[in-house]
Amino acid sequence: MANPTQAAKETRDALGSAADHAREAASGLADQARQGASHLADQARQGASHLADQARQGVSHLADQARQAGSTAAHRADDVAGRVGSGLESAAGTIRENTPNSGMLGTAASRVADTLESGGKYLEKEGLTGLVEDVTELIKKNPIPALLVAVAAGVLIARATRR
Repeated sequence: MANPTQAAKETRDALGSAADHAREAASGLADQARQGASHLADQARQGASHLADQARQGVSHLADQARQAGSTAAHRADDVAGRVGSGLESAAGTIRENTPNSGMLGTAASRVADTLESGGKYLEKEGLTGLVEDVTELIKKNPIPALLVAVAAGVLIARATRR
């Protein structure tokens, strides 16, 4: 029979060796877990970066489309303003042809025709964008009269729509 002290020592040594192996295995597993987590974090960063790039590209594309649509709308508005200007000039010519050349009626008709003609030429030359820029500049130079005109127009529109 073996010595009980000897058996206890062998058992202790075996347990110590098993504990060392368990520690080594746990350390290896922890290293593998760290590497796996690091790899997953890298993949998540790459995925997020890719999604952010796609989002930026999508927003940029939408902004380009909006700019193109705005530009197209501005060109169309200018074209329409040019046609309206031509129509005003034509109306001025019609007024001149169909009204008397002298007298009070002739003078009034001539002034109306001149005004229509100059307005038509302005619209043809400047277009709607030029008109908007000029009105904006006028409002900046004269804010209080512009505000009073806006209030008066609002009152007139309110009265007209009330009836």
